[in-house]
Amino acid sequence: MMGGEFLTHWAAWAAVGVGAAASIAILFVRFGRGKHRRASDEAGDRPNTPPGTLRTLGRYEVGRAIGRGAMSSVLLGRDSASGRAVALKTLALGDEFDGEALAEARRRFLREAGTAARLRHEGIAQVFEAGEDQGLAYIAMEHVHGHDLRRCTQPPGLLPPALVLRIGAQVAEALAHAHRQGVVHRDIKPANVMFDPTTGTAKVTDFGIARATDVGRTRTGLLLGTPAYMAPEQLTGQPADARSDLYSLGVVLFQLLCGRLPHEAESMAALLGQIAHQRAPDIRSVCPQLPEELALCVAAMLSKRPDARPADGRQLAHELRTIAARLD
Repeated sequence: MMGGEFLTHWAAWAAVGVGAAASIAILFVRFGRGKHRRASDEAGDRPNTPPGTLRTLGRYEVGRAIGRGAMSSVLLGRDSASGRAVALKTLALGDEFDGEALAEARRRFLREAGTAARLRHEGIAQVFEAGEDQGLAYIAMEHVHGHDLRRCTQPPGLLPPALVLRIGAQVAEALAHAHRQGVVHRDIKPANVMFDPTTGTAKVTDFGIARATDVGRTRTGLLLGTPAYMAPEQLTGQPADARSDLYSLGVVLFQLLCGRLPHEAESMAALLGQIAHQRAPDIRSVCPQLPEELALCVAAMLSKRPDARPADGRQLAHELRTIAARLD
């Protein structure tokens, strides 16, 4: 089974989990000299921690590191104005870009922060503000209760099928809202969906780096995504749209229901070939207890042809809730 992060093109991002307390998260980017990341760096997580001398960012006091991803670190912090605990989620573009590419990455980051701030939906972790301080750009965003869905992708952590479908419906509705605003997430995966088991609610995270579909001004950049969840058109460099996100959600549902991905391979090349050319297996071939209507729904989401997938997240959410009600 292939895992880890995959380097392809257009924007840079990595997601990290940050714990369960309700707070604000600050995503910030350090701008300085660096170099483009090479494809040979695609596997594994590299430490990218802000300088140890950083003690404040705007009105936020910076504390210890609590998490790390391929290009990011998460720090504890505190809002000095309100005393509220925060999580500081960092992304070091200065390690990835240089010269004009760095300047363009900086402009894009701030544009996309503004795009994310327009999204107001109960199923989306809210972005509150974006700013710069001490050569850093940051985004203040909601940090929600619960945990991400990675722990629910394998036994014994698998959730009941009806609950999985209700989570999927919430994600589909959140995506529908974003899509109506012209925003495509481009990196839907278990790590980017937070779930609160006490309330059964889910929230999509990391819209801060989603690229608005009406913005076509970027010439260079990188997209850090996870290939197992990416739609075939994303892997071949074609434009992603709302249907690409719904394909990725289909992969997530398949994994949450069955404890495995629809496509698995021993090499990156083989995995990409499967995603591009091989039909995903019928979910009942892995989980025969699931109903046919659910198998047909997931199969449509995983179609290689975007026009054969569900056209709208709201329609998909209704279908998933209908099936969930029959499974209760």
